[in-house]
Amino acid sequence: MHEKPLTLNAISDNFLMLKVKDGDLDQLSLLFERYHRSLFSYFYQLTSNTAECEDLVQNVFYRILKYRHQFRGDGEFKAWVFHIAKNVGLDRFKKKRPQTLETIENWQERLEDQTPNQIQKLMEQDDLDLLKRALQLLEADKREVLVMSKLQGMKYKEIGDILGCEENAVKVRVFRALKALREVFFSLKQ
Repeated sequence: MHEKPLTLNAISDNFLMLKVKDGDLDQLSLLFERYHRSLFSYFYQLTSNTAECEDLVQNVFYRILKYRHQFRGDGEFKAWVFHIAKNVGLDRFKKKRPQTLETIENWQERLEDQTPNQIQKLMEQDDLDLLKRALQLLEADKREVLVMSKLQGMKYKEIGDILGCEENAVKVRVFRALKALREVFFSLKQ
């Protein structure tokens, strides 16, 4: 019998990271290829600064390399990476205030297939400028949970792993963040 050769997609992220942990640093480039776009998108929704996003993504991979010995492989690599990204983002927010978000139009594409919710109702009113302003006025933790759940499409369990809380707590945070976004939006609209 002939075995099929492994494709890049067939090799798990955990397997690659365990190889990096063991010193095979070339495998980090495959992980970079898989995650740099989603990390860039995550940071862009928080900062709206392309150059800064590139730096933040590089910082995530620097930390992956620096803390590779801490990766155990018992959880999902994606959750571990976004936990690092969350910390990189927090460090950035400690150093400077969030900058103005420039675009939010890509939310519509990601939300079209989901059940109607607060954000979709706002977008249907074609008030993207007000929505951008409302989003930037939210506290960083509320904005972050919305970015992870709505823009990155992460499941509540994954977000819980990143934030270090239960899935139900994430649901509550998302609900509260949406409620706060709605309140800010309608106060701006008046």
